[in-house]
Amino acid sequence: MAAVVRCGLRPPLVVILGATGTGKSKLAIEIGQRFKGEIISADSMQVYKGLDIITNKVTMEEQALCSHHMISFVEPLVKSYTIIDFRNQALSLIEDILQRKNMPIIVGGTNYYIESLLWKVLLDIKQVDSDEESLQNDKASMKANLENLDGLELHRRLTEVDPDMASMLHPHDKRKVSRSLQVFLDTGVPHSKLIKEQKLQAGGGDLGGPLRFDNLCIFWLHCDLKVLDQRLDKRVDEMLSAGLIEELKDFHRLYNEKKIKENNQDYQHGIFQSIGFKEFHDYLTVSVDAPEDMKTRLFQKGVELLKLATKRYARKQNKWVQNRFLNRPGSAVPPVYGLDVSDVTRWEESVLDPAIEILTSVMKGETPTAQPLRVKSEVMRNKRSRHVCDLCDKVIIGDLEWKAHLKSKKHVYHSKKKTRLTLEKDCKNDSVHSLPSTTEIQTEEITLC
Repeated sequence: MAAVVRCGLRPPLVVILGATGTGKSKLAIEIGQRFKGEIISADSMQVYKGLDIITNKVTMEEQALCSHHMISFVEPLVKSYTIIDFRNQALSLIEDILQRKNMPIIVGGTNYYIESLLWKVLLDIKQVDSDEESLQNDKASMKANLENLDGLELHRRLTEVDPDMASMLHPHDKRKVSRSLQVFLDTGVPHSKLIKEQKLQAGGGDLGGPLRFDNLCIFWLHCDLKVLDQRLDKRVDEMLSAGLIEELKDFHRLYNEKKIKENNQDYQHGIFQSIGFKEFHDYLTVSVDAPEDMKTRLFQKGVELLKLATKRYARKQNKWVQNRFLNRPGSAVPPVYGLDVSDVTRWEESVLDPAIEILTSVMKGETPTAQPLRVKSEVMRNKRSRHVCDLCDKVIIGDLEWKAHLKSKKHVYHSKKKTRLTLEKDCKNDSVHSLPSTTEIQTEEITLC
């Protein structure tokens, strides 16, 4: 297909969403070639150098077809690279690309990275000057100490300084709890108060702050779940054939082996939290003298865990799109155009051509003939309220999650068990109260004689 004629208008910011394995990078490159686009990766693991296969980075050949940004520029052992760092770099790139009249194309599956670009949902922490260097060092030290605390202790501390935010976060969600504590350390203001002020901005709402861009074109590549599962299993097999195990072993030897010996391993930070690396932990750390059948079992276990984790992550990505764009209507929610990628043999007909047509209309300032996905305005808003289930000994955050828990097999089982035990206790008490006393028995026996 020939390149589309430029229309003199400012190109839109294109965002390609979708679960892993749906072909986001393929569509991005094809659009980039036709519209003079530049691709910005919004993947939290692809920013790090190394593990190219397991993080599914585009190949050097693919990068040569279209300009790519935000890939493989952070050292693997760096733990201080944050979402704010990503947001600031990516927004600067977007502005530069637009000024050159090119089309920025955001591609990725890290939900909170994409949110940070589309909405004003992150706080801009004021940087301290040189006179406050000692205060900055103190804060850095306090932040480092937070990483050594468990989730329950972090949550207890957050409750002391920001009870409203603590009530909306699960104690096991260590990353978010720690983030809220860090915001308080940086600003001296409760995170919940800052978020409330952000929502009150013009264009803000229940979802957070206002949209950053008014010229957006968002595509969601969706796929039949059974087809996607098969595709993801095949992808893992292809990764193995491409040298995945050799890549993991080399990376483990260079960056992970020493950390394990020093009892300093943490699969919750940086590239070490990448899906696929921690799943093979047992296989990578098994003794070289271990029996071959044990090594084989650990390898097969790693493959199974990787396939399971990949499918679970794909579902999480789809759920985010549905919740963020389709189930929560509002003025700050842009339209999303769905593209069905279930049948790859019909790629041009069902994916590429519709995307080109929609983009052409948007660039001309016209309304596309294709209809965006319908927003489910009847869906109940999911309030981040806290619920405690004494039966299951669980803390549930969110009204929708609470309703789902009440219908879960575990809760129903415990509820029926409690009801049964209560009935048995009541019956036992009734039986005891209905028995005649010893005196009554003796009297009855005498009378009968």
